[in-house]
Amino acid sequence: MLTEAARAWLDNALAEATARLPAWESRFTAAGRHCGQDHADTARLRLLAAARADPATLNRLYRHGSSAERRAVLLALPSLVTGPDALPLVEDALRTHDTTLLAAALGPYAATHLPAHLWRHAVLKCLFTAVPVDAVAALDRRASGDPELARMLRDYAAERTAAGRPVPADLHRVLALALGPARPWPAGQSPTEQES
Repeated sequence: MLTEAARAWLDNALAEATARLPAWESRFTAAGRHCGQDHADTARLRLLAAARADPATLNRLYRHGSSAERRAVLLALPSLVTGPDALPLVEDALRTHDTTLLAAALGPYAATHLPAHLWRHAVLKCLFTAVPVDAVAALDRRASGDPELARMLRDYAAERTAAGRPVPADLHRVLALALGPARPWPAGQSPTEQES
C-alpha cells in the first residue's frame, strides 16, 4: 500500500502524464524512489497508460531506462501497441541475460506478434535460464502441435542428458504440448508466422 506522500506524488505524476507535460517521463524514471520498489511497476504502468505512450516514446524510455524501467515498458506493450511496431524491444529483451526482462518480454504482446522462430528460441531460453514457462503467455496455444518446437526440445534434452545434467521439469510440459494437436487461434488473434 502506498504511503500518503507516495500517493500524492503519483497523483501529480499522473496529472502530468495525462496532460503530456514533458516532466512525466522523469516521473516514470523516479517512480521506484517515490513509490517503493514493490509498487514501481504499477506506478510506471499507470503513467504509461495516462500518457498514452506511443511506440516512439516507449522505445526511448526502454533504450534509456534501467532494467526496472525496461520491464515496465515491456509489461505495458499489450495495452499500448496494437501492431508489431514494438517487436524490436521484445527482441532486445530476449537477447539479454536478465531473467526479469525475459519473463516480461514473453507476455501477451509477444504471444500475438513474435514470429514462431523467435518465440521457440525464447521458450528454450526460458528453460536454460530457469525462467518458469508459466511466464510465457499463451504457451498452451502457441506450443500445441508444433513439431519444430518438439524437435528443439528433444535436442536440448539429449544435450543435457549427454552432459550428465538434469532436464528441466518444464521441458516435459512444453514437449507434451508440442507433441499434441494444434489448437487454432480465434480469428484475428493469430500470432505472426505461427507455425513456420
